[in-house]
Amino acid sequence: MTKDASNGTLGISQSTPNGQVAAPEIAPFPNVGVPGYPTFLPQQPQAIGSLLDSDKFPQNKRPPKLFEPLTIRGQTFHNRAWVAPMCQYSSDNGHATDHHFVHLGSMAMRGWGLIMVEATAVVPEGRISPEDSGIWDDSHIAGFKRIVDFVHAHRGKIGIQLAHAGRKASTLAPWVERIAHDEGWDGGSVPSEQVGGWPNNVVGPSEISFQPGKYPNPIAATSEYIKKLKQAYLDAVERCKKAGFDFIEIHGAHGYLFHEFASPLTNRRTDEYGGNLENRLRLPLEVAELIRKAWDKPLFYRVSASDWLENVEGPEKGASSNEKDEWAWWGLEQTTILTQKLADIGIDLIDVSSGGNDLRGQIAVGPSYQVHFASHIKKHVKNILVGTVGIITEAHQAEDILLRGDADVVLLARQVLRDIDWPLEAAQELGAAVAPAVQYERAWSRMVVKRETCTSPKLHTGISLVEGEEGRQRKHRSESHSDSK
Repeated sequence: MTKDASNGTLGISQSTPNGQVAAPEIAPFPNVGVPGYPTFLPQQPQAIGSLLDSDKFPQNKRPPKLFEPLTIRGQTFHNRAWVAPMCQYSSDNGHATDHHFVHLGSMAMRGWGLIMVEATAVVPEGRISPEDSGIWDDSHIAGFKRIVDFVHAHRGKIGIQLAHAGRKASTLAPWVERIAHDEGWDGGSVPSEQVGGWPNNVVGPSEISFQPGKYPNPIAATSEYIKKLKQAYLDAVERCKKAGFDFIEIHGAHGYLFHEFASPLTNRRTDEYGGNLENRLRLPLEVAELIRKAWDKPLFYRVSASDWLENVEGPEKGASSNEKDEWAWWGLEQTTILTQKLADIGIDLIDVSSGGNDLRGQIAVGPSYQVHFASHIKKHVKNILVGTVGIITEAHQAEDILLRGDADVVLLARQVLRDIDWPLEAAQELGAAVAPAVQYERAWSRMVVKRETCTSPKLHTGISLVEGEEGRQRKHRSESHSDSK
């Protein structure tokens, strides 16, 4: 008996007739690296988070909807659990930093069907904060390409959200403002020029502040500015091509520039870009059409479906403060019209969110709270895919949304930050067998098992208790409502 040097246990040595220990059979199998990558990276046999061979794993013959691939303009997204764009306030004059490489690169190894870079400004004054992502200069390309190459080396898909913050530009990063308030600051949210702000160069459709005294006082975009802005979006598209992105999303939500142009409450212009609905939608549609002609890969558009002002302004369509417009505020009916026009242009997917343009909005925050907007659009608009977002935290919840046909994909945001392995955990919970990263596969042996069928999903709407920032906002609204009675 001899002690096996590889694991410290007693084993039986194989001996030849003359008493010598037999040599092991030498394995001719290299640890293959990704071709062309500047450092060694183990090659992934298939996309992380994609279904394993159904001949070996019978349950994958009828997989959960969440893990069905989706192909758009030749790009195949290997599942329908997607990462929504999330501002990180960590860029260096618009340039991606090591934070972004780790932040987004980590997602590439966790099985997400798609990763989206945060709102990225096409002009410097279009940033939300001085530390926001940018793509207004060729020098921004290299940082993005480094990230894109890493994601592609892991067989993932990554795109970018192109944005202009409009009247909500030049504001402090959230934690900077929080710390300032904790230390007694009771002033505005606008950084000075000395710390990178541009308080006198914030541009919106009209001279209407998001929050007077707290947010910038915007100047109205001139015709010349609009002309240059269109070119800035086209220049950004060319940089996206050089960086190697797989798709682009146009940011038209959350109270930023295109949302501001679309809303009758924030667009009081009297030229061809203001007034009636057709004019208010002109700039978003013009930019979408220009990008569609210049970009042959998947193109998405994020929209705020409603500003939640029913209990403040009355019906969406009705008496308006603008005599030239029959709409009182931005809501689902106008969103449906916009979405059909975007579909007619050739936009491939509408990413449905809500809110962000009016602090009076009474948002009913809770699990899946925005899904009904996506469901409405999916039922009433032709020739466009629909994504939904908003406190989607559980595998069964996401699967149920897709099975009901409320949306074609689900996008997660804060849940990604809380639980980056969510796609693999979802596969395990739903009974599917998907590929983990080879470096991490020993951690997923309970998921990569053979089953006859996947677990049937139960109807879930998500967590029953809303915590964190959303919960605090919800509690505050509830208390305020009670105090007003």
